[in-house]
Amino acid sequence: MNNPFVYIMVAGSFLTAISQILLKLSANEKHESFLKEYLNFKVILSYGMFFLVLLANTYAYTKVDMKYGSIIDTLAYVFVFMLSLILLKEKATKKKILGNLLIIAGILIYSL
Repeated sequence: MNNPFVYIMVAGSFLTAISQILLKLSANEKHESFLKEYLNFKVILSYGMFFLVLLANTYAYTKVDMKYGSIIDTLAYVFVFMLSLILLKEKATKKKILGNLLIIAGILIYSL
């Protein structure tokens, strides 16, 4: 698949995963007040990234076959899993590994 908009959607899935990790990092921190819990750099950056990905994906969906859009979006789950292992030092359980392998298998089967 040589459509450059597919790569935009994959990058969007990766940015979505990064923004979810940022939200988790922010949720794990202690905040001085209720307002600072939601109005801090990590949260604002995360939602800004979500918004930009939404715009990019909306445009990319006009250039990519619809059947590939949902497949590409599921990559975000795999990216979140990998980033949580690396950045959050979460443990890889058998269920998480199996779930991600099923997602990857589904992506491969559906895209061939």
